Amino acid sequence: MVKVLVSSCLVGNKVRYNASCLSIPESDFEWLKSNVELIVFCPEVSAGLPTPRAPAEIIAGEGDDVLNHGAKVVGNDGIDVTTQFLIGAENALLLCQKLQIKYALLAEGSPSCGSSTIYDGSFSGIKIDGAGVAAALLTRNGIKVYSQHTVAKLRHALKAIC
Repeated sequence: MVKVLVSSCLVGNKVRYNASCLSIPESDFEWLKSNVELIVFCPEVSAGLPTPRAPAEIIAGEGDDVLNHGAKVVGNDGIDVTTQFLIGAENALLLCQKLQIKYALLAEGSPSCGSSTIYDGSFSGIKIDGAGVAAALLTRNGIKVYSQHTVAKLRHALKAIC
């Protein structure tokens, strides 16, 4: 059975910065549970960040910039958590490599997991195009990254092999 890395918060685990979770549309979640092996993972928690924690955003860039050491991830409390985000991204990649995972379903908007949008670093609720740190590292390494808003595209990609 095909394995898919999935953000822990998308399957009901309260691991987000504010100790909440997100969701995948029920019909998509049921299809995924029936057709793939979901490997549940949170990069931020894997790197030792607590729940709850200060919300964090990427300052002056996006995930690729953090990976290239040209941007930082900082909490709204002013604490630099770049190192933890890099460790979490590396943990996600190592897990994917170990389990031969080629697909990931990650939480959009997250500074770790956002696949196409993240917050702009101003803590004002403005989103910009860009990927989070873990999503960028997975993509760099050939893992196809989707979000809770693009599950239909993931399902389409998986139907050919499931």
